[in-house]
Amino acid sequence: MSGQNNFKMETKTYTIDAAGKALGRLATEVVALLRGKNKPSFLPYKDAENVVIVKNIKEMKITGKKMEQKRYFHHSRYLGGEKFMTLKVLFKENPGEVLKKAVYGMLPKNRLRAKQIKRLKFE
Repeated sequence: MSGQNNFKMETKTYTIDAAGKALGRLATEVVALLRGKNKPSFLPYKDAENVVIVKNIKEMKITGKKMEQKRYFHHSRYLGGEKFMTLKVLFKENPGEVLKKAVYGMLPKNRLRAKQIKRLKFE
């Protein structure tokens, strides 16, 4: 018998109301739930398979001067293909994408990150 734990993590769905919450603090809360850090069986290399649903994303609070000063960078992979978008423009178009980018940056940079970010849903 091998020394590995062959237990299955139970999937759980969490719903968070984003109304009045600051972007960064909300993102850290979502990351902890996606990774399963609230479970006693947490292991950093195991996927907790939690689903997080965020409601009222348009009522999320952005503090400071981030709306005008924060810029998101994208490159088209062509010469001179740098594209910048401010937080104000992105939030107006798709407020869920703003939270998704914040959460994506906070997740550990490994193979689990792609799986975990897919389980972040918006209503």
